[in-house]
Amino acid sequence: MTYYASREILRLFLKLVGRLRVVGADNVPKSGGVILAPNHISDLDPPTAGMGTSRLVHFMAKEELFHSRFMATWMRSVGTFPVRRGSADRRAIKQVLDYLEHGEVVCVFPEGTRSPDGKLQHAELGIGMFALKSRAAVVPVAITGTNKVFPPHGKRLHFRQITVEYGKPLTFPDLYDLKESRESYGEVGRRVISAIAEMQSEVTR
Repeated sequence: MTYYASREILRLFLKLVGRLRVVGADNVPKSGGVILAPNHISDLDPPTAGMGTSRLVHFMAKEELFHSRFMATWMRSVGTFPVRRGSADRRAIKQVLDYLEHGEVVCVFPEGTRSPDGKLQHAELGIGMFALKSRAAVVPVAITGTNKVFPPHGKRLHFRQITVEYGKPLTFPDLYDLKESRESYGEVGRRVISAIAEMQSEVTR
């Protein structure tokens, strides 16, 4: 399958340039709908986020990347689907919820976009909406080093350590039966970001 062949090539690449280190892979559930929720500091984050699980991970990618027929064909073959940035893309939202309903894994970056300075940003409302509507487990993911290997707007690679750590799955039983709102979505986002921040602090201790 194209996804698994591509992942192994990317794994080799990340090991060569980033001495890829995976921590807590057992925290990713082996079945059922799962949302991987990583911080976002580099264009290398999407492949890095999926390295800790043998399951196929679906990713959202900006619609512009699908304008090339070759890229569109390849990206769809590895489970990636387009999203229109800057608006509530109903098609992409439905796609995420359909995947989760069918027990699949979707990667959602809580911050919505790449951090401009590498520091953890506030979560957008999307992660909360997906978590509460699907009731899927959310696995916080802390990625470090990808912005050192491939800095934003950088033109060459640097050999640095990359670590991807998976935290304990989060569920939100105290929020599931409440009326969904910006407040409840925001609370989910705060908890996910807090879990990522705690993992990051442990790495730097």
